[in-house]
Amino acid sequence: MKKIAVLGSTGSIGTQTLEIVRENKDIEVVALSAGKNVKLLAEQIKEFKPSLAVIGDEKLIPELKSLIGDLKVDIMCGMEGLIALATHPDSEILVTAIVGMIGIRPTIEGIKAGKDIALANKETLVTAGHIIMPLAKEHNVSILPVDSEHSAIFQCIRGTEHKEIAKLLITASGGPFRHKKTEDLRSVTVEDALKHPNWAMGAKITIDSSTLVNKGLEVMEARWLFDVDFDDIQVVVQPKSIIHSMVEFKDGAVLAQLGTPDMKLPIQYALYYPERRFLPGDRLDFKTLSSIEFEQPDMDTFKGLPLAIMAGRTGGSMPTVFNAANEFAVAKFLRKEIHFLDIYSMIEKAMDSHEVIKNPSLSDILETEKWVYDLLSK
Repeated sequence: MKKIAVLGSTGSIGTQTLEIVRENKDIEVVALSAGKNVKLLAEQIKEFKPSLAVIGDEKLIPELKSLIGDLKVDIMCGMEGLIALATHPDSEILVTAIVGMIGIRPTIEGIKAGKDIALANKETLVTAGHIIMPLAKEHNVSILPVDSEHSAIFQCIRGTEHKEIAKLLITASGGPFRHKKTEDLRSVTVEDALKHPNWAMGAKITIDSSTLVNKGLEVMEARWLFDVDFDDIQVVVQPKSIIHSMVEFKDGAVLAQLGTPDMKLPIQYALYYPERRFLPGDRLDFKTLSSIEFEQPDMDTFKGLPLAIMAGRTGGSMPTVFNAANEFAVAKFLRKEIHFLDIYSMIEKAMDSHEVIKNPSLSDILETEKWVYDLLSK
């Protein structure tokens, strides 16, 4: 019986992880966490009966206890609870499905406790890759990517040596505004930006997909996950999301991972790696698949990608600035307090104003996040 703890069980990745648990009979959920979604967390506790449940706010504990009745489960809150979940003595794999930089500290503590990490939290490697990857190596812990693009690359390089890799080709759908120009984006609404053509995801990541920030974050992640230079990572637009990413090797061969746009595949692959299991769902039909199109990303209109690459190349604390500014701006956009293009402006403002810390500690990273929020709140 494989035992897992899920950091962020009520979000898109978390709920799909629990669908996989439901469909298989050999995974036990020992701990769950949620931010504010008390009702869904209570339902999950009743179904999966974890020994630990964590809620984001202490004020929500009475409601959670009322909803679960006399079920025997320890209830904790805040960062203390997240770290307790990440280091749960019974778990083997920590699924980091939580959104935001709040996931960094629990991930670090999980690694120190010897847990393999099924990584869906982008911020962990974007801001702290220089800490996470050496730490995982030191503790002999596997970092198993859950993002569809990184999982695709992970699958393609299985059984190969690092020196054989020439280039990573990360695919992008282009989002809901593909082929739009800057002038077209001035009037887009939150509702427009949340209409992703292929994937059903959480609100924040869907907005990031529409700005191409998400693809920039994936480039920065890939640099750490696969130990490659930015010059050896290329983003390619593949609108149908059939090819999830590709790897070009030294001899010119290109391997690609294809499939329907279903996040349960990379989640299940991470949970059972190196085993492949049957996964219910649609399959690619090559009888009706007439073509696969490719385009180059529009880096002039969708500044999220070039700004991310700039932040990644600069290194140090700059990726944290990029990430924190985007988080701040996206939250304001979702509340309809700013316009779509203001997201780019806020990221640029923060990056232009920052004095880079070359090798930031965890406290430096967290302080930099606070600095960005204070800057953009003025």
